Amino acid sequence: MKLPAGNRALSPHTGYTRDHWIAAADGLLAAAWRWATPGGARLDLPGPPSGSGVRSDGLEGFARTFLAAAFRVAGEEGKDPHGWLERYAGGIEAGTRTPGRDDAESWPEIRDHPVAGQPMVESASVALGLRLTRPWLWDHLAPAVQDRVEAWLRGALRHVPAPNNWYLFPFTVAGFLSSVGRADAETAQARDRALELLEGWYRGDGWYADGDGRAFDHYNGWALHLYPVLDAHLAGEATRFGPRLREHLESFGLWFGGDGAPLHFGRSLTYRFAAASAVGLGAVTGDTPLRPGVSRRLLSGALRYFADRGAVDEHGLLSLGWHGPHAPTVQHYSGPGSPYWASKAFVCLLAPPEHPLWTATEELAPSESADTVLALPGPGLLLQATRDDGVVRLHNHGSDAVRPHEAESPAGENPHYGRFAYSTRTGPTARDNPADNHFAVVVADVGSVRRRIHPLGAGHGEGWGWAGSWHHPVFGRGPVPGLRVESVTVVRGPDELRVHRVLGAPPGATVEQTGWATAPGESVLRPLAGWTGQDEVRAPHGTAFVTWVSLPRLTADVHGTAVFVALAVLGTDTGDPVAAVTEEGAEIGWPDGFSVRIRFGPLQVSSVR
Repeated sequence: MKLPAGNRALSPHTGYTRDHWIAAADGLLAAAWRWATPGGARLDLPGPPSGSGVRSDGLEGFARTFLAAAFRVAGEEGKDPHGWLERYAGGIEAGTRTPGRDDAESWPEIRDHPVAGQPMVESASVALGLRLTRPWLWDHLAPAVQDRVEAWLRGALRHVPAPNNWYLFPFTVAGFLSSVGRADAETAQARDRALELLEGWYRGDGWYADGDGRAFDHYNGWALHLYPVLDAHLAGEATRFGPRLREHLESFGLWFGGDGAPLHFGRSLTYRFAAASAVGLGAVTGDTPLRPGVSRRLLSGALRYFADRGAVDEHGLLSLGWHGPHAPTVQHYSGPGSPYWASKAFVCLLAPPEHPLWTATEELAPSESADTVLALPGPGLLLQATRDDGVVRLHNHGSDAVRPHEAESPAGENPHYGRFAYSTRTGPTARDNPADNHFAVVVADVGSVRRRIHPLGAGHGEGWGWAGSWHHPVFGRGPVPGLRVESVTVVRGPDELRVHRVLGAPPGATVEQTGWATAPGESVLRPLAGWTGQDEVRAPHGTAFVTWVSLPRLTADVHGTAVFVALAVLGTDTGDPVAAVTEEGAEIGWPDGFSVRIRFGPLQVSSVR
């Protein structure tokens, strides 16, 4: 991407302005269009195909880049110096001429989620792009082409979505059709069903679960908030969704490190700076507690973070990965066009040049302003940020991405959710390597994984906080009857106290605790109570941040009930706490006289001075 010179007077932290965002959009679009089909209906970007096949992938490349073009042109009130909308109009006409036909241009038909359903996802981007650019694109299509587009889009209303945020795709399609005078009972039903489900998924603290389970991650911002809030904004309506976005941004501002990195947590991380889309949306609609200079710091920090670290390859394309290509970051449904859901961050361009988002002086990000601890009981998450290094850690005691019907099924771990801690500077180790930030019970030489997470609560006080949960350790051959692990994380400054109580451990069992996945010497894992062994294990597959890592590890024998306490630090400075344990809990004290008391069954956590 060719970006203009930085403006450090207006943006002292990133140098980025609105012109940088426009240049980034134009650069990404220009690179992607080099791979267009002759009629422009598909962008067949280079790379391995997704499970949906190359035709669906080509539609994905078209639809997701169309979203970037739509935000860019709508934000300029129709000014389109590069003629992006003319290209997309031609592609829409060619793609809808004979849907489902096996040729170079025809878009695949929209079908049920289990049967090549990916085009339903892309229909939402097509519909939203058309809604944003209606005066300059849709209104100039021939009536017959408009009818063809409607017929193709209605496939999203007539087929079964995945049981999660996918219901917002027919919702978005229906919103567009309604906005152009094509509403009917079918569009109303799609909208009502999505809003009904969304209401049931709301868990408080500005957080929605992504479906009926307890999956909380970046989809909360770039999907579950974005579609309904933007829909209402474009319709000029006030809804309950705006205040929920505001509440979400109360905590979500802390999901970005001082270097601009979003928390490396959850699935679809190859969407990269899409993580900042909720920040931009809040600034555009006014549903935000963040000052304009803080919002721009978060937005531009995220964009610059990836631009500076190789996210754009030698062809000018966004690769499948995090910084550069990184296979373990990528889900099976991702293809070469998938990273362009990053286009959602360009929602910020709907704020015109004179908007305070662009005219206010850039301010510090929340993670740079002060040491901060924030508990989110709704999703069961605990955030910990340290100002000196700008690193944010997320301690996970509530998000598991295990669907309700899966229960405690014996299956492999999910590195994107199953670990106890994530950060803006480290990624989880790959599935086939030793797991970082993991507590395992080992029975007959088989280590357990953590799948369904049952939250026990979360809270914070002045300068400290905690979150707790329990889980049944899961083994490939099935569960061990009566075996249960209760866990609490207590944070203060850079310190993380990891407290685990094991109940029902069979004879011969052992336990293991690993720390952060870093280069040797860049993190601490110190035994405080219960642990008898200490070593390091290698993870040669590395992470999205480093090509090779080692993990500090603690070990011990366990039988029946026992409590284990360890100090973990992402860094090297610690507050030197000490711990005393019983079978009922633990008390942890620091040299300055501050201490925390933990009692299990039912869980109680309190500070003592």
